[in-house]
Amino acid sequence: MPGPLSDVVVVDLSRALAGPHAAMMLGDLGARVIKVERPEGDDSRGWGPPFVGPPDTPEATYFLSCNRNKESVVLDLKDTDGRHHLERLLRHADVLVENFRPGVLERLGFSPSRLTELNPRLVILSITGFGHDGPEGARAGYDQIAQGEGGLMSLTGASPDEPLRVGVPIADLLAGMYGAYGVVAALHERTRTGRGRVVRTSLLAAIVGVHAYQGTRYTVAGEVPRAQGNHHPSICPYGLFRCADGIVQISVGSEGLWRTFAAAFGLPADEPGFASNAERVGNHEAVVAAVERSFARWPVANLLRQLARLGVPAGEVKTLDQVYDWEQTRSQGLVVEVDHATLGRIRIPGPAIRLDDNPYAGGVPVNLAPPTLGQHTAEVLAWLDMVTSAEESAESYAEETGERR
Repeated sequence: MPGPLSDVVVVDLSRALAGPHAAMMLGDLGARVIKVERPEGDDSRGWGPPFVGPPDTPEATYFLSCNRNKESVVLDLKDTDGRHHLERLLRHADVLVENFRPGVLERLGFSPSRLTELNPRLVILSITGFGHDGPEGARAGYDQIAQGEGGLMSLTGASPDEPLRVGVPIADLLAGMYGAYGVVAALHERTRTGRGRVVRTSLLAAIVGVHAYQGTRYTVAGEVPRAQGNHHPSICPYGLFRCADGIVQISVGSEGLWRTFAAAFGLPADEPGFASNAERVGNHEAVVAAVERSFARWPVANLLRQLARLGVPAGEVKTLDQVYDWEQTRSQGLVVEVDHATLGRIRIPGPAIRLDDNPYAGGVPVNLAPPTLGQHTAEVLAWLDMVTSAEESAESYAEETGERR
């Protein structure tokens, strides 16, 4: 079934993860995404192990993670023919996604002014590492570096002395999400103005954009947040706790829930240091120790049942095999099966949104498996020939009928 962006054509010039993730999100919503790759392919085709498939044509699972719902076309943009075919694509596209370093696209002959000349309706998403201007705008952007420079690693880890990166390339993923969000807004604006615009974001912007309450702790209250492990800095008890045979996570987010929780587990609900959330945050280590003493006699399964009975939000810490085999994950369309050109039937992560009038389990169709390198080159160039021929015929007819009038 077509999605809400089924009338949109996206040319994806990006590599690695931030841009490809943005383009994939647009493809999940029904856009036709044409991924333009160098002859050697997207960088992430070589990021492994693990690699899967035939030894002579291995596929990196990294690439498979961010390129569903796309077609792959190989063009050498250092070559005149490659640039010519890209121009043809851009004339018929609605969106261009690129994540080159500032200035690279201009050197290839595709400055913003040239792109507007080719197609005034084109929406351009440009993702960089640290922004397109400013004193450090020319810096190359890599996820872990952005996590550090953007302050996220200073908030993550067991203590301030042990900064830790997030376990996925979160700066890339967030930049892709912000970029897709900006593209959809620009497409909506185009329905009024008839013109496209340039949408810009960066890995730095993506990280700073999700500081949330940690940001205002500094900008408003003057506090510099630091890593404090698996516990919330402003709510207590909220975090990871040891029990008899493992660990659980709980969130006690209101005073009423605290009193219910404390009564059930023999905790001193009204004593100094425990009586209010502010006191508990200030007395954090003692509260955590008291909760873990009470949990020490509870096996994980029994404890989770008891917390559910009390209405206390809780959960275990799953491994990824447990997540992808979990019926709840499957029911949400978060793992899908697709037919890959060389790998056959494979399971991949699915889209994270649902459109409820769609019959697919997750509400969004995954029509295309991640493509092999250049899998759709001939098909896309044939489509370009067809639409170009149709346009030329229409223009010729208009000229003829205009002369007859």
